[in-house]
Amino acid sequence: MKKTWRSRLAHGLIFGLGLNVVGSPLPRSSPFAIHALRAQEVIEVKGRDRPIDPEFEEVYRVGVVDGESWEMFAEVAQVAFDAEGNLYVFDGTAGMMRSGEMRVLVFDSAGRFVREFGSSGGGPGEFNQPMGFAVLRDGTVVVSDVGHRAYQLFDASGEFQRMVRADDGPDAPSIPADAIQPDPRGGAVFAGGSVGLSVMRAVDGSAAPPTSRPVLRVGLEGEVVRADTVAEGWLPPRSDLEDLATTLVPAELRDALRSMAMPTVFEPRLLVGILPDGGIVHSDSSAYALKVTPPGARGVARIIRRPFEPEPVTPEVQREHEERTAAARRALGGTGGPKILQMVGAREGNSPRPQATFELEESYYHEISVLRGLAATWDGRIWVQRRGEEPESDGPIDVLTAEGAYVGTYAVGATEMPDAFGPDGLAAFIERDELDVPRVVVRRLPAEVR
Repeated sequence: MKKTWRSRLAHGLIFGLGLNVVGSPLPRSSPFAIHALRAQEVIEVKGRDRPIDPEFEEVYRVGVVDGESWEMFAEVAQVAFDAEGNLYVFDGTAGMMRSGEMRVLVFDSAGRFVREFGSSGGGPGEFNQPMGFAVLRDGTVVVSDVGHRAYQLFDASGEFQRMVRADDGPDAPSIPADAIQPDPRGGAVFAGGSVGLSVMRAVDGSAAPPTSRPVLRVGLEGEVVRADTVAEGWLPPRSDLEDLATTLVPAELRDALRSMAMPTVFEPRLLVGILPDGGIVHSDSSAYALKVTPPGARGVARIIRRPFEPEPVTPEVQREHEERTAAARRALGGTGGPKILQMVGAREGNSPRPQATFELEESYYHEISVLRGLAATWDGRIWVQRRGEEPESDGPIDVLTAEGAYVGTYAVGATEMPDAFGPDGLAAFIERDELDVPRVVVRRLPAEVR
């Protein structure tokens, strides 16, 4: 039972303007040198921005305050495109640790409603804590479902096909409680880039603590999850929870606390984009450094950098962050006090679930990352969102190629980062209208930024 409960807890918590090609890898003192030692080239892009205008053509929009059921969205979680330009909207109210209705809506390339499928529940083809959503080029829908401990597959017509389940072995990959992205080559998804609350060091307590944040390619051909590491993201220092394990809590939860760690505030995110050939571009440090790993490669082949510096985390920055988070908790009906961790174990028979609640003292990373977002288009452009003037605000968006060519920069407020890219320059944006009604707007991007 201990391994079963730990497994559940692990899931539940949780062109060419100013180019300079350098042939040597980064110095070992660099915060991301560990995984860059085998890099073949480092490309330095100058820091002066070249503005580009957001000349986007609107194709259609869906989502209204009152209309047919397929026109009214509850809460759009994700969107995606297939190779035909069909838009898939993952809509509903369910999520981790809570119940609700979930569904998938499909619209054609002109915005006409095509079909709807999926509902919440515990059976095959029903959603039970769905956490990730991806659409393969052929229209296959993949849902990473933490409740089922499986990836659920639906064909292009919305019919449930099968589950690819997590193995029960101690070294088997789990079903991630974060986003997944489709492999453009088909037959797989990529998992990585988690910003979850905690990291399980070892499900059964025997494995060593993790030393990296891997990006995994998860094959979907078989009946059991099989995953290969395709990139290694740097893992920043984290706060151990072992001290909490000495408190008077149920033994089952005490063991789990010893196998967990919490990310620090302002920890550099692992940002991941998938290139059209199946290669990976990722950022894992607080610096402006994009690491490109070709498909099938064993290490980073190229690093693209711009001379923007992280911002130090001062006592004033910490105080302002604490005030913002306290205000946000009060707005959600909380007390505005310290961060709370609630842990609930598995039920054995008719006995109550073991549970415990802790106040967590937040630890801070020493600087605020330059980058806040990263995505790759179907034609191979890399969109990178930088930090704004405030520590937790969105800033300009750079557009580059995987070869390191700089296309230009969208100024602050000129456009949001697209929530999904598609074929022929399509891009989908999840928005809210003046009445706070969720909608999806599909626009077509100019050729130079596709």
